[in-house]
Order: sequence, then C-alpha cells, then structure tokens
Amino acid sequence: MSENDTISKTILAMATERGADKTICPSEVARTMFDTHWRKYMDEVRQAAIELQRKGKVSITQKGEPVDVNHIRGPIRIKINKS
Repeated sequence: MSENDTISKTILAMATERGADKTICPSEVARTMFDTHWRKYMDEVRQAAIELQRKGKVSITQKGEPVDVNHIRGPIRIKINKS
C-alpha cells in the first residue's frame, strides 16, 4: 500500500468518525500520521483529499462553502459525503 493510499484511508476514517455534519482539517490527518514532522506532509494530505473529492467520497470546503479544487488558496476543511 502506498503512502498516498494510507493517507486517503486515514482521511476517510477520520472524516467518517467525525460525522457527515462536521469537518476535519488536513492538519489533523497530518498530525495523526506524522507526529512531529507533520507540516512537511500537508501537501500530500491535501492532494489525497482532492483525489477523494474527485472520486465523490468527500467534499472540500472553505468557510463552509464548496471550493473549486483546481483553485484552492488558504485553509480547507474535509467532510465525508453521505452515502
């Protein structure tokens, strides 16, 4: 299993646990997986979240609104999509 697959599974698990009405921050995923060096993995976490959104598994928002993943600037939140 690649690191990206592991990140994706962690995003899905954490977002599912949080619930469909709440969001997680990519930094929560990075901190859970990479401990003290989490900052250097933020791009990988964000890219995994973008891929999951493209597959319809999560939604990415900024300030509570859906965001165009091709033009993300600034902090994002990740929410599991209801099945």
